[in-house]
Amino acid sequence: MTLFKNIRDSLKKTRQSVFGQIVNVLGAGEIDDETWEDLEALLIQSDMGVPTTLHLIEAMRERVREEGLTRTDQLLEAMKTELRQMLKAPAVFELEEPRQITVVMVVGVNGSGKTTSVGKMANYYKQRGRKPVMVAADTFRAAAIDQLKVWSERAGTPIIAGQPGADPAAMAYDGIRAARGRGYDLIFVDTAGRLHTKFNLMRELEKVYGVCQKSVHAAPHEVLLVLDAPTGQNALTQAQKFKESVHVTGVVLTKLDGTSKGGMVFSIYRDLGLPVRFIGTGEKLGDLAPFDADQFVDGLFNEGPPAAAMNEREPEVAEVQEESASAENNTNKRSWWKRE
Repeated sequence: MTLFKNIRDSLKKTRQSVFGQIVNVLGAGEIDDETWEDLEALLIQSDMGVPTTLHLIEAMRERVREEGLTRTDQLLEAMKTELRQMLKAPAVFELEEPRQITVVMVVGVNGSGKTTSVGKMANYYKQRGRKPVMVAADTFRAAAIDQLKVWSERAGTPIIAGQPGADPAAMAYDGIRAARGRGYDLIFVDTAGRLHTKFNLMRELEKVYGVCQKSVHAAPHEVLLVLDAPTGQNALTQAQKFKESVHVTGVVLTKLDGTSKGGMVFSIYRDLGLPVRFIGTGEKLGDLAPFDADQFVDGLFNEGPPAAAMNEREPEVAEVQEESASAENNTNKRSWWKRE
């Protein structure tokens, strides 16, 4: 329940600005072209992206035609089903597969919350019986090692660091070797933030990737890209470039609680073929939630856990509608949407 609450709370802005309004659209009467136009505009507003939005609209149109859906609860359930189907993750999450040692590279642009995410993930897995260690391969940013040390102290997780300015690939090699010798079974390699447009920096990241490959069999077992949710669709361009350079396997989405662009998650899955593995739900050490498709979709509509009955969820949905229309006199069901 607490986990669902964290995810739900992080989606508050997306829910109030977009998905709470979808309840109004689907409950505004007859389903017609105006309905689909309003729905399309809202989904694009959530930063779902045009291709993914059009795919969802067409899937919904087809279901309405074939199944004769008319009631609001039927339409909402159909939409949630379609949204969940977009969020199908690979069956295997290599980070959690049993092996003697697992190496995880963590990459991303400057300011995405990468080092913070490393600290949170180390804490998350330590609490679950793993023996994590953090390798400071971000050797260029002056405060990077100090920042990782702060998270090391908070999580009670060791850090292996070299001198500022050292070669990142050499640091990754030394760190992995030292971690193996000390008996750690989960190694997080924190790399320097870099713009995906900087060719030389991306080549440097490829060298770190190569060192991981040579140091441990089949490593890196996961390459997690940290994306800043408020950047929305711009993050997809970043993700594509990182995916091409270092074979990104999954995404950690940060700062979701500070944006209304939660729809970008669906583009990450559908357009990039990358699963979201974790969501940052706040600034505290424990504010990290493993991604769960059912909880995420339910959180978009402010519902309780998936098993809850519809009549138990209605007060929450009503609350969202009330909040989203607080400054309006809702005499017309479609009055919230202004057409140009």
